[in-house]
Amino acid sequence: MAECNTQLKEHYFVGWDVGGWNCTRNRNSRDAIVILNCKNQIVGTPWRGNLSPTINSANSQADFITSLFSLCQTEYIGGHITLAIDTPLGFSEHFYDLLTGKFVDCDTANALNPYLFRYTERLLAEWGFTPLSPIKDMIGSQATKGIHTLAKFVPDIKQAGVWQSTNITAIEAYPSPCAKSAIIDKLQKSAGLDWSINEIGKEQFVDHRLPTQDHIDAFTCAIVAKLFVEQPEMLRFPDELAPHQEGWIFLPTDCFNEKNRNDHFLISQELQG
Repeated sequence: MAECNTQLKEHYFVGWDVGGWNCTRNRNSRDAIVILNCKNQIVGTPWRGNLSPTINSANSQADFITSLFSLCQTEYIGGHITLAIDTPLGFSEHFYDLLTGKFVDCDTANALNPYLFRYTERLLAEWGFTPLSPIKDMIGSQATKGIHTLAKFVPDIKQAGVWQSTNITAIEAYPSPCAKSAIIDKLQKSAGLDWSINEIGKEQFVDHRLPTQDHIDAFTCAIVAKLFVEQPEMLRFPDELAPHQEGWIFLPTDCFNEKNRNDHFLISQELQG
């Protein structure tokens, strides 16, 4: 586990909830950025808007990082960035093959279709989660935006699901399953945010810095980035079957429990029956 060392350059953990290329007029889904430091404190002011102009105008990785911090009303003074991105950062290898005329058997459940879903998404489906597909679920705009950003600023694949170039390491996160993670919950509650109890007795954010679901999802992504660096054993990493080019969704290990898997199996059996 890496410790915060004030004698070294700061390490920042950036969460990015991705909106479409032209999301300026979309009130319900835009880009959101949250920056955490190694003390699990929010840096600057979380931002929400359309990141496309920033991506397009930045001429280098340094420009891109500086712009992210500027959007969050703070200054980047150096240090490494671990960026966790909430959008598919790849397409299925079988989809790539299909474009060249190679096909595979697709007589399977929808969530296991090898053209529509990557290996990491098919694995999550077996555990009871329902990841979105950039092919069928109208998130192609977000996916290409994330992939374009990696190609422009963080092009080097270090290992399956991990991009690292100069001052940025980038991974993919998926906030929805994290809502049931005690690992994530503990870090959220240690971040010094304001909470309240709603009408059904559930804790929820009331912090003015995270006013929308986009902000909250970006905050969750930033926590996943922090875990990736400081407590990697708390995340599930790619296995040997994960295709290198498809990417990988990093989730806390406590998202994977047999109850989810068994419930999913029972539902599948009922649907097939």
